Amino acid sequence: MALLTDPASRYHLTVAANPEELARQAAEQIAYGIDLALAERERAQIALAGGETPKSAYAVLGREHLPWERVDVLLGDERWVAADDPSSNARMLRETLLAQGPASRARFHPVPTDRATPEASAAAYAAELSALCPDPLPRFDVLLLGLGDDGHTASLFPGTAAPGVSDRTVTIGEGKGLPRITLTAPVLSAARRVIFLVSGGGKRQALARLLDPAEPPERTPARLVRPAGEVLILADAAAAADLASA
Repeated sequence: MALLTDPASRYHLTVAANPEELARQAAEQIAYGIDLALAERERAQIALAGGETPKSAYAVLGREHLPWERVDVLLGDERWVAADDPSSNARMLRETLLAQGPASRARFHPVPTDRATPEASAAAYAAELSALCPDPLPRFDVLLLGLGDDGHTASLFPGTAAPGVSDRTVTIGEGKGLPRITLTAPVLSAARRVIFLVSGGGKRQALARLLDPAEPPERTPARLVRPAGEVLILADAAAAADLASA
């Protein structure tokens, strides 16, 4: 395992030798964040990433013996598709983290994609967030994010309006031909613990750009996520192949 520390940007990169180790590390870090939160508060709120990369991590995390009945699980973004669509992030979570075992006791708050328009779904999700997190800006205890090969995270895609939205908690993203419901950059940045999960050789350039202090967020919107604390990046060896490590 290699650790690269970048004091200027407050990114900490841990490199796993293989995808199995990456999944284990991600599950361990999320569980640790939940433990910390529940030591201080009655409930913990976590927001998770969709896509292919975190599936194995969720399967491992789902077996962790935590007080899951005190955990609220949300999504950082969701495609505007039916809940049973194969591309639904909510469906993926139900089939991995929430399928069985201890984590099935968690309270899941999916994005309500059954509304008439994406805008209506975004408004409904914002209302859910407001009810769950009474602060003006929701503060998730753990936020797990992915990184696209184009530098996007959640559904904040470069060249679209969503990365620049700062006057609301939820907005509409557009990526790969689909409207998406996404948390905005201020909400992502308000999280107490931020973890990026990056896997595969196709992410090498995007990861290097994320770690580059000179990289503009207009080209790599993942750089808009700037929490008060450090950002932990968990990557496999293929994604981190171009990076010097300690």
